[in-house]
Amino acid sequence: MDMSSADVKRAPAAQPQNASPAVELNGSEILVQALVAEGVKHVWGYPGGSVLYIYDALYKQESIQHVLVRHEQAAVHAADGFARATGEVGVALVTSGPGVTNAVTGIATAYMDSIPMVVITGQVPTAAIGLDAFQECDTVGITRPIVKHNFLVKDVRDLALTLKKAFHIARTGRPGPVVVDIPKDVSLKTAMFSEAEYREPVSMRSYNPVKKGHGGQIRKAVQLLLQAKRPYIYTGGGVVLGNASAELRELCDLLGYPVTNTLMGLGAISATDPKFLGMLGMHGTYEANMTMQHCDVLLAVGARFDDRVIGNPAHFAEVERKIIHVDIDPSSISKRVKVDIPIVGDVKEVLHELIVQIREAQAKPDAAALGHWWNQINDWRSRDCLNFKRSDEVIKPQHVVQTLWELTRGTDTYVTSDVGQHQMWAAQFYKFGEPRRWINSGGLGTMGVGLPYAMGIKLAKPDADVFCITGEGSIQMNIQELSTCQQYNTPVKIIALNNRYLGMVRQWQELIYEGRYAHSYMDALPDFVKLAQAYGHIGLKIERPSEVEPALREMLKEKNRTFFLDVRTDPTENVWPMVQAGMGITEMLLGSEDL
Repeated sequence: MDMSSADVKRAPAAQPQNASPAVELNGSEILVQALVAEGVKHVWGYPGGSVLYIYDALYKQESIQHVLVRHEQAAVHAADGFARATGEVGVALVTSGPGVTNAVTGIATAYMDSIPMVVITGQVPTAAIGLDAFQECDTVGITRPIVKHNFLVKDVRDLALTLKKAFHIARTGRPGPVVVDIPKDVSLKTAMFSEAEYREPVSMRSYNPVKKGHGGQIRKAVQLLLQAKRPYIYTGGGVVLGNASAELRELCDLLGYPVTNTLMGLGAISATDPKFLGMLGMHGTYEANMTMQHCDVLLAVGARFDDRVIGNPAHFAEVERKIIHVDIDPSSISKRVKVDIPIVGDVKEVLHELIVQIREAQAKPDAAALGHWWNQINDWRSRDCLNFKRSDEVIKPQHVVQTLWELTRGTDTYVTSDVGQHQMWAAQFYKFGEPRRWINSGGLGTMGVGLPYAMGIKLAKPDADVFCITGEGSIQMNIQELSTCQQYNTPVKIIALNNRYLGMVRQWQELIYEGRYAHSYMDALPDFVKLAQAYGHIGLKIERPSEVEPALREMLKEKNRTFFLDVRTDPTENVWPMVQAGMGITEMLLGSEDL
């Protein structure tokens, strides 16, 4: 999309009586003033030569807290976690060259999950660009496939407007990360800056996301929903990102239809609601997947029918069903699965309009058909697919997560995870009651996010308990951030489900590669208790099931220090149900007996 300054029109705005006049500032000071005007309170970053003028400007102000991480990847992850938990735009700041390349994984993680972020990157002076200068890289080229948009600012006079556009793009439409690359000389040169002008609304001719769904399509959707005999509501992360949880719950209560969430949508409807069938997909519940395959009308909201949800598209298409798909991003509709009624729009607004029209409609759902449908669903539910074998000898990871939920239910608790078996057990056994309480990497599946996510959330939600459920493999990806937790007093609670394996890799090797555990066993793990203590935190190791609840209670009592709990779990435990790659979502393995 063309984002030239000529493409931008500013809406007229009355000048505040106490507005400051335009002042001459250098680029770094303009950046700081723009961040303040955007309401930014925290920036996560790591300094380097090309951003030292920016750091000097940050040093001279008191409105924004800069958090010095220990690795640029963690800076972007922490800003990402903050954004996921609050709905605000997260901001990270890194230097040029390796600072940018270290940040790439964090940017791609946010992009895959549609997280609103602005990442400020330093660049070599404009005269040196393209000459292989020290710590130079093509930031725009490197990040182009993993951002919603990016900018290289070559003129300080364009900086304020570019930042305004960056925040606007990041938070509107389908959210996503935006990179603003600032050469060192641009951060030093001066230009006039008007706070009043900056605060005026911005509109772009070539960027105008649709918010209101098409009225005719919504009417068709209402008719189809009310005629359904076997309806199903399938929702994804878009409901959480679109702050549409209240509307979703109202719609489900109004219709009495079964509902499921994707991994990214958990918490949009309370997991204790009897209409909720659990997460669906590769490690979803039996009832959620069976209902997905056998429904006759499917309402998909803020979800994208990805490979981990529907498995083999050809298998999914074997059963005839009518599909209504609501999404803010038109490119997500009919991308993998052909739909019958596409509705492009803000999910909150579309759900509200659906509710209004359903209430006004003369027709009502077929109560008898719905009753039969619920009987079938409850029969599938009776399989109790998440049941696991308890033990008095070895700690089962499911038991740890289940106990954590029982001890924290009804409280303001946030749970982050890394990626692997522990992530799936957290999704399956922690019954999230509210949106934005479950923070994990879905699309990219990034190891190492859990601790930085928790740091970012704890700064935003200092009075909440923030747990990071991780594995002994994932936690070591960014374990140096224990130092950041100590410096900035972000007392998070880390639960490492330590099975001495890269658990999900080991599970696949057991099921698909005939037990050839190629490089999935951890031979030289650190003493996590001593490591946590070395960073100034509390460390505790447990090995018996009877120790689980007392240890978690001890963690909950500690409010002022980071607590690392090393939980030695059963190394042979697998995540069930499981849909293997290339299979359909009803072709589930429910346990080792299905092998």
